[in-house]
Amino acid sequence: MDTRTWDTLVSSMKGTYVKGVREGAVPRPVIMPLVRGELVGLVWVRPTEPGADALTGIAALSNIAAAAGADEVVLAWETQEVAAACELPVVGPSPCLNMVRATPDGHVLHQFPYTEESSSAGTAEKDATALDWVQAPAPRPDGELPPPVKAAVEYAFTPMELDHPNPFGVTVVLMEEDGYTVRLTDVFDR
Repeated sequence: MDTRTWDTLVSSMKGTYVKGVREGAVPRPVIMPLVRGELVGLVWVRPTEPGADALTGIAALSNIAAAAGADEVVLAWETQEVAAACELPVVGPSPCLNMVRATPDGHVLHQFPYTEESSSAGTAEKDATALDWVQAPAPRPDGELPPPVKAAVEYAFTPMELDHPNPFGVTVVLMEEDGYTVRLTDVFDR
């Protein structure tokens, strides 16, 4: 992926987080598979129950990348949100938007810590929450990933063995039926 595409994905995720926090919730984990530098789309994890279901739901994000034959993926998640959902300890900066860029040869973890600031403009307006992005640590090649994200990265590049004439299309339909939110680019629309 070129620098411009990466910068656009980072900017988009930061904007999504700002909007989500203002609305009272951080966005769910999302995978963005790429094929030959072209973004396939974005797939957000389905609603999950805490524990094993959340672990499985996040790891299964890999299905869309595997079905598309992705040669690169980006996953984004919030440190506290994934730790709580998966009943895991918090590792790394928190609160923090994490983005991992991965290929079959390895991954680089990018972390964008932030603080939340609540303000009240007066009694007529609702309290607003703003994000203040703080100094990001240097990107970490092969940085530690939470177990479900690590699984999603590993399985994203495992060829899918699906006996169907359109494995990508059927995977999209099955994921949507399971509750995943799938937004494909025009290039990869079923």
